[in-house]
Amino acid sequence: MWSRQLLSRCGNAIIARRLHLTPRVMAPIQVGDKIPSVDLYEDSPANKINIADFCNGKKIVLFAVPGAFTPGCSKTHLPGYITAADKLKEDGISDILCVSVNDPYVMAAWGKAQGTDGKVRMLADPLGLFADAVDLTINLPPLGGKRSKRYSMVVDNGVVKSLNVEPDNTGLSCSLADKLKV
Repeated sequence: MWSRQLLSRCGNAIIARRLHLTPRVMAPIQVGDKIPSVDLYEDSPANKINIADFCNGKKIVLFAVPGAFTPGCSKTHLPGYITAADKLKEDGISDILCVSVNDPYVMAAWGKAQGTDGKVRMLADPLGLFADAVDLTINLPPLGGKRSKRYSMVVDNGVVKSLNVEPDNTGLSCSLADKLKV
């Protein structure tokens, strides 16, 4: 733990306060962890979904991509989940969620362009708060900086049951729909 003194001026008086700066040590979300309580957005900033509340009493698939409309995400990752949606729902999955550090309008447009309606819900994490909370962020300057690593997870009643993070953070191997164990 670090300690530092902060001096501030209030009128003619100088006020000293001790600040305790404890570095925050995070570890990526793990199997057995609860999904964090973070708001995501569907279609517009007005449609807020708290992901922890949403997962209560449900078995869902959540997968994250580095960016909407990017080649690997648009040609392989998202289409794989669209194709697998009926099978996943037969296997007890109530919802399939695609999350990306993008704004809700971009996610809605991408979902429309890909034909996700009724199959995959497109959720925006505009500031990367969910990506931060699960500690699965990556810095990709060509895509605008902070993005989500590519991963998939099965969440049952708010608890992570399986997690597949791409070894190189952006590749297309273990997080694909056909690799998911529900």
